[in-house]
Amino acid sequence: MSNIHTNALPQHIPGNDARHSADHSQVAPGEIAIGVIIGRASEYFDFFVFGIAAVLVFPAVFFPFANELDGTLFAFTIFAFAFIARPIGSVAFMAIQKHFGREAKLTVALFLLGISTAGIAFLPSYGSLGIASIVLLSIFRLGQGVALGGSWDGLPSLLALNAPEDRRGWYAMLGQLGAPVGFIIASGLFAFLYSSLSLDDFLEWGWRYPFYVAFAINVVALFARLRLVTTHEYAKLLDERELEPASVVEIARTQGSTVIIGAFAALASYALFHLVTVFPLSWIKLYSHQSIPGFLGVQMLGAALAGVGIIISGRIADRHGRRRTLGTLAIVIAVFSGFAPTLLNGGPLGQDLFIIVGFSLLGLSYGQAAGAVNSNFEARYRYTGAALTSDLAWLIGAAFAPLVALGLSAHFGLAYVSVYLLSGAACTLAALSFNRSLKFRS
Repeated sequence: MSNIHTNALPQHIPGNDARHSADHSQVAPGEIAIGVIIGRASEYFDFFVFGIAAVLVFPAVFFPFANELDGTLFAFTIFAFAFIARPIGSVAFMAIQKHFGREAKLTVALFLLGISTAGIAFLPSYGSLGIASIVLLSIFRLGQGVALGGSWDGLPSLLALNAPEDRRGWYAMLGQLGAPVGFIIASGLFAFLYSSLSLDDFLEWGWRYPFYVAFAINVVALFARLRLVTTHEYAKLLDERELEPASVVEIARTQGSTVIIGAFAALASYALFHLVTVFPLSWIKLYSHQSIPGFLGVQMLGAALAGVGIIISGRIADRHGRRRTLGTLAIVIAVFSGFAPTLLNGGPLGQDLFIIVGFSLLGLSYGQAAGAVNSNFEARYRYTGAALTSDLAWLIGAAFAPLVALGLSAHFGLAYVSVYLLSGAACTLAALSFNRSLKFRS
């Protein structure tokens, strides 16, 4: 690991002597990666707990006045609120960090996330509270989005900057492992509760337990991440790498094209993300006779394969380049989109195959989706620019995917799943091509 430590040091800074090196003797990419994985796994767990509940619980608990399809569409609308609020949270909490520091920002953000998640767990049903229950659910969901935007700690960017030059694809994928880990835990909890309880008990109180667990995980993640960002070594390294908040107005003026290109470059992955996680569960519940716990088990297997794909993506990206890897996978996802309607209409075997293949492609693509063009940012803009790029990618590519896919498919046919995936792949290829032409001209 000594070579990693050497590469982690910014060689161009004057006074980078032995004493300076000693300050960073405990800072290695592997240690940063632990903080990234812990933080992302907790966030994705919250994310999937709400998404699964939007399918299995919320239509009956908060929208009993609507039919099952409309109730699910209403729940998916509220699901999207967090992605709308996330950029607002990023901007607001950047201001908090400027005035009160990184530790205060992270503590307040995760405290807000915990309150919002616990609030959902204790929320009375529509039958008890009426329309106020829907309003409160929406407020808590917005709170989750603001908190997730505010919880950006800069560790993914620090990891990318401190990774050895020839292993940046490998270290870039580590944070993405939080997605399959969070999904497997959330799905496992819901599968156990759904199969162990009567439907009445599950809808009355059983569904609340995953939200309690999410609150507990947030507390653990808070202390784990604070332990990293508050140490002298990490604070010094973050400062040296200029990973500090910058003016959003200035970023929009000078780095706006980089933010937009970065968001669209990841669109194939982000579009596929919800079309193999949340959307198919809603389709199975509404239009298939498959067992819900059994299908969740298939999705957990798919998530495990996605984890393997994420790891493999690191090796592929280091050998062939991250942008080339993303572009190639976008083409494969476009081809896969043509088979999506047939598989989803193909009974249990076809539906399970859709999940297995879809998750495998998601792992390979999503493993390199974060920050593929973030190196284009000037150093002093990278901290805020990377956060806004991620927020925009989630908003454009994933926020409305379950709502749009289910609404269009239910009324006009599953061919619209293909259209959605194909549009995401086309946007990725266009963004990567535009990015390449800009670099060539410069």
